[in-house]
Amino acid sequence: MEDSTQLFQIQRSVSGNLVRILSIDGGGVRGIIPGVILEFLESQLQKLDGEDARIADYFDVIAGTSTGGLVTAMLTAPNEKNRPIFAAKDIKDFYIGHCPKIFPQKKNLLSRALKLVKVFSGPTYNGKYLRSLLKEKLGETKLHETLTDVVIPTFDIRSLQPVIFSSSEVKNNPSMDASLSDICIGTSAAPTYLPAHYFETKDSWGNKRKFNLIDGGVAANNPTLIAINQVTKEITKERTDFFPLNPKENGRFLVLSLGTGSPKAEKKYDAKIAAKWGVMGWLVQGGSSPIFDVFNRASGDMVDYHISTVFQALHSQENYLRIQDDSLTEIMSSVDIATKKNLHQLVKVGEKLLKKPVSRVNLETGIYEPSNQGTNEEALIRYDINSKY
Repeated sequence: MEDSTQLFQIQRSVSGNLVRILSIDGGGVRGIIPGVILEFLESQLQKLDGEDARIADYFDVIAGTSTGGLVTAMLTAPNEKNRPIFAAKDIKDFYIGHCPKIFPQKKNLLSRALKLVKVFSGPTYNGKYLRSLLKEKLGETKLHETLTDVVIPTFDIRSLQPVIFSSSEVKNNPSMDASLSDICIGTSAAPTYLPAHYFETKDSWGNKRKFNLIDGGVAANNPTLIAINQVTKEITKERTDFFPLNPKENGRFLVLSLGTGSPKAEKKYDAKIAAKWGVMGWLVQGGSSPIFDVFNRASGDMVDYHISTVFQALHSQENYLRIQDDSLTEIMSSVDIATKKNLHQLVKVGEKLLKKPVSRVNLETGIYEPSNQGTNEEALIRYDINSKY
C-alpha cells in the first residue's frame, strides 16, 4: 500500500485473497440509513463495472440482524435471472413505502393510550403485513440459494439459545436450510413490537426441526463478530471454498459495518430517574424502550470496540470501517415511528452521514470521534475490492 493510514486502500495483489464482509445492524425503520449508504456504495461500484453491478457481487459474506437481516435478504435473494431481486437504490423506497403498513401509526391520544395498554396483552403490531410482504417478495427462496454467503442471527426462545442462519452451516446441517422469508420474519420479531415466529424445516430424509424465534438483536444487534466467526470456522476446517489463513498474515479481512443510528449519548435517561423504574418503566419511556436502547447500544459499541482492537493488533485497521450515527433525536431513534416525515428524516441522516468524518467510538464517553481519515463518503470511494462476477 502506498499509504497504510488510508482507510480501505487495499493492494490489488492482496485483495484477491481478502474475505470481504458486509455487516448491517438491526434497528427497525432505521434500516433505511444503511440503505442510503449502500445505495451510494453500489453507485460507485457501478462506475467501475457497469450498471448491472450489485452489492452481492463484491462481498463474500453479508450479515444482518433484524432489519439488517431483511436488507441482507433483499441484496442476496435471486430473481429469475439469478441476479439480486433488489438493487441497493430500491431499499430506500421499499422502507418508505412499506414501513407505514408494517408499523401503522396511531393519530390520536386515545389510540396512543390503547397502544400503551396493549403492551400488557400482546405485541404492539400483529406482523401480518410484514409476513405477507416477505412471503411475496422472497417467495420460496431457501438459505442455500442466496447469491453470496449470508449470516443472519436469531434467538430461539424454547432452547434459550442463539440460532445463526449461515450459508456455510447449511452445507453441514441441512435442517438449517429455511426459507429466507421465515428467517427474516424470525430475526425481525422484536419482543413487545412483533410476535415471535414459529416454523419447521424438513431435510431430505424427512427429519423435522422446529424453530421458535425472536429478534436476533437480543443476541447480536451488530452481527459483525458473528460473521467473522462463521468465516473463521470455515477457514479452520480448511475447506476449498475459503483460503487457508496464516495467523501471522494480516490484512486478510475487509469489513464494512453499517449501523442504523443511535440516540445521543446524553439522552433523557439518568440514574436518578431510572432508579424508580419497574418493569414497565424499563420497557416504555415516551416513544422508545430504555431496555432495548441499552442492549442494542451496548452490543453495537462493544463489537465495534473489540473489532477495532483486534484489527489494530494485526496492523490492519485500514481494513475495518464502521459507519454509525450517534446523534439521533428521540423520535428518529425509535424502531417503529414510521411516519412519512420521520422516514424522510432518516434518509437525510444517511445522506449527512456520508459527509461526516470516519469515526471511532470512545468507550469512556460513548461518543463517536473523528479518526482523521476523511469522510465516510471518501472512505467508500476508496473502497478497493475486486468484482466476483
